[in-house]
Amino acid sequence: MATKPNPIDIHVGKRLRLRRTLLGMSQERLGELLGLTFQQVQKYERGVNRIGSSRLFELGQILDVPVSFFFDDLPEAAGGALPGTFGGYLAPGLAEERATFEHDDDTLPLDKRETLELVRAYYRIGDPAVRKRLFELAKALANLEAAPSRREP
Repeated sequence: MATKPNPIDIHVGKRLRLRRTLLGMSQERLGELLGLTFQQVQKYERGVNRIGSSRLFELGQILDVPVSFFFDDLPEAAGGALPGTFGGYLAPGLAEERATFEHDDDTLPLDKRETLELVRAYYRIGDPAVRKRLFELAKALANLEAAPSRREP
């Protein structure tokens, strides 16, 4: 009987995929750097296989992030207790209450390939003035979508 992956392992895997994709690194390349196959990297990213502490440290070095990056934005539902808590209760002096946010579905915008590709393409634009104009255009288009429609009578 196959068991479902632990929600924390799934979250860590999503964060691994996010960082790898933001860097434009393939699963094959990351596997080479770790001495693994790309299939093993896929299993890590899906949360099917757990990532041990030494491997997580190695991933942090390769991807140039602290180990804590993989646990950032960990939803409370993922494990009940959050880092810095005991059984879901805040440990006095060790943690502050976390800010929460809501989203429409289980897929956050940063988890979507489209978002990651857009961010990479944006930063490949060499001219800062062009980048700024594109940024302003995107904000203006988003504001048009959010504004109530104005129809002529």
